[in-house]
Amino acid sequence: MRSSAKEMVRELYEGHTPRAHRFRYWLLGFDLVAIAFVIITSFISYGGWIQLIDLVFGAVIVADLLARIWIAPRRLRFLGYPTTIADMVSAASFFAPLAGEGFAFLRVLRTLRLLHMYQTRDRLRQDFDFFRENEQLLVAATNLGVFIFVMSGFVFATQHRASDDIANYADALYFTVTALTTTGFGDITLEGTGGHMISVAIMICGVTLFLRLAQVLFRPSKVRHPCPTCGLVLHDPDAVHCKHCGTTLNIVTEGVV
Repeated sequence: MRSSAKEMVRELYEGHTPRAHRFRYWLLGFDLVAIAFVIITSFISYGGWIQLIDLVFGAVIVADLLARIWIAPRRLRFLGYPTTIADMVSAASFFAPLAGEGFAFLRVLRTLRLLHMYQTRDRLRQDFDFFRENEQLLVAATNLGVFIFVMSGFVFATQHRASDDIANYADALYFTVTALTTTGFGDITLEGTGGHMISVAIMICGVTLFLRLAQVLFRPSKVRHPCPTCGLVLHDPDAVHCKHCGTTLNIVTEGVV
């Protein structure tokens, strides 16, 4: 019985059945709803009903994490994965207010769960033509979006008490965007050496991701077609031969307009 239950859970997380796909899309939807809840409630005084919903979200995250650990073939290695660490931090951030209302701001670290979006890429590629045709652009935009939201959460979590300018998540988001674009209006600044280092990290990493998005946006798009000889996957839409090995390609295309 235990073995059958474990196989059922493994099928939901790793299988290719319609039920498994619906389950993983549900998890992605849950992540997005929880993140939206954290952002919205950062503008509201922390109360009992928010704490109750926090506990529900935290319980779901813990159940999800335990299920992943249960079916993992190498559990110690699984515990070192970035997504696993993100789950642990996310769960702890939802239960943190139990230690006192002053820890409620840590809930914004829930944005780390956005890392799970990358695990659904293969399924999105199969299910949606739009995603498959614009994958590079959408992935670059996702990279930038995840960085902005996670870094905004980090700024809010670390500077909420240290700076009067960071009153809610929107303030942290505003500062992150102005820093990564190097606009720097100066109306919000982070205090101390730690705050300055956070600003430097935002500028360096954010500009890199922003330039990557611009590069994908303005350069000619590529099509996915594995070369049968060398395995190169991305080619120009009108490519006749593989640029790496010269093998003749037969890319299915409707023609270049």
